[in-house]
Amino acid sequence: MALPASASKLPPFSLLDEPLLVFSPEKADDLDVHPLRGLSRYGPFSKGSFGAFTANVRVATVGPDSAFKQRGTLLAMLRNSLQPTDRTEYVPTYPGFESLFHVGLVSAPPATHIRWPDSLSQLDGQGTLEQRLYQAMDAALRRLEAMRNEFDVVVVHFPDAWGPATRSMELDAHDALKALGAKYNIPTQVINDRAFNFRHRASLAWRLAIALYVKAGGIPWKLARVPSVPDETAYIGLAYALRGDQRDAHFVTCCSQVFDMDGGGMQFVAFEARDPVTDLEEAKRNPFLSRDDMRAVLARSLTLYQDRNGGSLPKRLVIHKTTAFKTEELDGAFDALAGIPEVECIEIGGRTNWRGVWLIDSGRQVPPSKPSAYPVPRGTVVVRSGVSALLWVAGNAPDASTTGNYYQGKKSIPKPLLLTRHAGRGPLEVVAAEALALSKMDWNNDALYDPVPVSIRYSQKLARTIANVPDLPGKVYPYRLFM
Repeated sequence: MALPASASKLPPFSLLDEPLLVFSPEKADDLDVHPLRGLSRYGPFSKGSFGAFTANVRVATVGPDSAFKQRGTLLAMLRNSLQPTDRTEYVPTYPGFESLFHVGLVSAPPATHIRWPDSLSQLDGQGTLEQRLYQAMDAALRRLEAMRNEFDVVVVHFPDAWGPATRSMELDAHDALKALGAKYNIPTQVINDRAFNFRHRASLAWRLAIALYVKAGGIPWKLARVPSVPDETAYIGLAYALRGDQRDAHFVTCCSQVFDMDGGGMQFVAFEARDPVTDLEEAKRNPFLSRDDMRAVLARSLTLYQDRNGGSLPKRLVIHKTTAFKTEELDGAFDALAGIPEVECIEIGGRTNWRGVWLIDSGRQVPPSKPSAYPVPRGTVVVRSGVSALLWVAGNAPDASTTGNYYQGKKSIPKPLLLTRHAGRGPLEVVAAEALALSKMDWNNDALYDPVPVSIRYSQKLARTIANVPDLPGKVYPYRLFM
């Protein structure tokens, strides 16, 4: 006979405040939870310094000859004020590039605009269409390198008709372009035909304007201090990629620079692991580093932090990655970080089976509650055990809306992140608050948040690029080269 189900309860949940962003290094009150609203009200964080070395963001272009005027029209649009036509509860009026960032947006000199033939088969070079396209990208950036003082950012247009060659088994043109940009120290912005045809012009302008400003060296916002987070905390994000001959594959760990508490520090360390993979299938399921390799990559990352902070070390360091920390990795981490009093190793997993429904007062005695029309609030935390907690990074964010509720994307029931602590101590709500705050530091879009913390997102981007472009050297790179 079946036994009756025993009653069970989830532990009480916590609800974290929406993290604040700061838009000035001097004015402590230039704060907002909403990145676009904050930019409109206060201007960018670097407004006092960016304009001191350039009065304008100068844009060079590369793309098919027939779309040259369209590229110019698109950039000219960014100088105009535009009213939102989608997500109107979230997207404010786009005020124009100069009003927004306090610097102009101009076309770079004519020599910096490179026009390709309209057909891939007409590109110079030899080999397959993919090989010709790669050679054309390399030649364009090499030519622009000789005029580096004439521009700040390059907009590169891949038309939709080139799709079979821009994303094939042989070439990922986006990642190859970013790797070439890193080689020549040239920030690039990729566009496709959708940029010319997208009907929600204000949303397009917000996204493209922020990206161009950041790639030119600007800082749109930083994180305000999170009250529960100890002073002098820093963060490292790790992601792994396999590259090389699969019969002798090696790990490459991609480590974003140690982030300061305000989210600053936008550089990567690309590190080639020395110990070869012994079990490729296991490596694909749960990649990890040897003790020596973990010690080496963290020591190199910590050097970047010290270079940025006058030789000093953080008092607390939090390491994020998406897979479990093996014992060897933990030993290597503590070897490298022996001078830091408090170290936390946090696994951030997005593949959970958990879901949540937010219940509200039904206005009746039976049943007393009913499901809300909006999902669980963003910032909801449920502690599952002494070492793990669920965090809803995606969810309802009413503080970012003019109508009282806002669910980014408006699709499906959001999944929580599963945070698992492999080393460290203290309340898991603090670990969750940090992850929630770092989800607001991706400058490559106009969204309120990214589904994962920036410490994870940035290192994943370089890992993907390295996987697609195996000959990218393992060294330090500014993040803006890979946006």
